Amino acid sequence: MFPFFRTGLELWLHRNKPMGIFDTHVSHHTIRLWDMDIFAELNNGRTLTVFDIGRVTLALRTGLIALLRREKWGLTLAGNSVRYRRRVRAFQRVETKVRLIGWDDRFLYIEHAMFRKGQCTSHVLVRGAITDGAGLVTMDRVLSSYGYDGPSPELPGWVQAWVAAEDKRPWPPFED
Repeated sequence: MFPFFRTGLELWLHRNKPMGIFDTHVSHHTIRLWDMDIFAELNNGRTLTVFDIGRVTLALRTGLIALLRREKWGLTLAGNSVRYRRRVRAFQRVETKVRLIGWDDRFLYIEHAMFRKGQCTSHVLVRGAITDGAGLVTMDRVLSSYGYDGPSPELPGWVQAWVAAEDKRPWPPFED
């Protein structure tokens, strides 16, 4: 089940803490028994859910949620790439960080990382999109509505390589 209480608490705690579009949102979470898999480690799906909480809070703090409501737009994910490197177990406290890296014509690129005792346990790159009833909203339209007229920071090489690899990935899968 989605952690509505955990998400609501995070949003409430940061409701009056605006931040800039390129600032990093930092949050802290205690891993609970219901976050575990059968090997007594933080479940991979729950890891992504904890990152979701940070991304939604980042959207709130940067004013994106207000823009989405005003324009009747949605925010969705169009892909992600995950690295798991260290185990996280029940009752351990973790710190998560999330920030906007940049964008292209259609997508936002957002970076997440989870740390325990100063060591990175997992890292996620997500590609997000703003949608309306007709499909994707172009980033120039989103940025104009947001009131931002600057360019995207140059996407790091590793992000550009991931985007290029995703463009080569067959869709739909399992078709010969």
